Amino acid sequence: MTEVARAAAEDPDAVLSADRVPRDAHGVPHGQPVLDRLVALLDLERIEENIFRGVSPKHSPIRVFGGQVAGQALVAAGRTVPAERRVHSLHAYFIRGGDPSVPIVYEVDRIRDGRSFTTRRVVAVQRGRAIFSLSASFQLDEPGADHADEMPDVPAPETLPTQGERITPELREKFGVVVDRPRPIDVRYVTEPPWLTRGQGPGEARNQVWMRADGKLPDDQLLHVCVLAYASDMTLLDSVLARHGVYWGTDNVLGASLDHAMWFHRPFRADEWFLYDCVSPSASGGRGLATGRFFAQDGTLIATVVQEGLLRIG
Repeated sequence: MTEVARAAAEDPDAVLSADRVPRDAHGVPHGQPVLDRLVALLDLERIEENIFRGVSPKHSPIRVFGGQVAGQALVAAGRTVPAERRVHSLHAYFIRGGDPSVPIVYEVDRIRDGRSFTTRRVVAVQRGRAIFSLSASFQLDEPGADHADEMPDVPAPETLPTQGERITPELREKFGVVVDRPRPIDVRYVTEPPWLTRGQGPGEARNQVWMRADGKLPDDQLLHVCVLAYASDMTLLDSVLARHGVYWGTDNVLGASLDHAMWFHRPFRADEWFLYDCVSPSASGGRGLATGRFFAQDGTLIATVVQEGLLRIG
């Protein structure tokens, strides 16, 4: 366990206590120190050969953020796989809400080690009960057919306001602690944020944001993939909510991630801008489905995501 990870395990907010931490106009921390804390949270403690332990930041809401547990589970899987084999897909289920005050134990099952592919299964456990399960497949690089969708034509991220600049005093009063969480990911909305369009009636079932890790990440491809997995759970279901003109915390909406799948197509850096283009093809039975595509700023398609979420609108 590294010194940074050990400090995070003892006090996940310790890196934010220094006066040098950048803050937006509302006093919310962002930038490299906040990203360093996310990296520390992903640097799991190895307990046994196939058992790891992770923690959550103190600022977490009543449940562990889904992107965090997905990222940590993928770290656990990746640390049992040779570095030359890159993760190309994951499939996960959110089983129970995680308690951020309790460490999470990740148990890795080495399903298969083949000549080209490696398969791992991870179960995240709290208080003796599974809260999350993940299967991931890793592959040696090899040549093959190559084609991809083109990136939508959207404004450059530098021309768009930050998430903090979008938050008005009225929204701060409604969202409270939610908008005061430190932001390791810089998010720039291309489409209007659903919290600004709520109350205007049904809209298009689409959500587009530019994202990047808010600082510099180490040159570790697995870490970049895990940060992308973390970010993938942040705005994906916004495309479902936009279709119905509602939003979490401001309307009578109950929701949670149910399952999550990702396919990683090409190498990338998560500390460079990527477009997250999300649409919702369907919502029914108290559930909403969303699909997302990640594009690097040069237009390269780097990953695809599909998630179904619980969506109960009162």
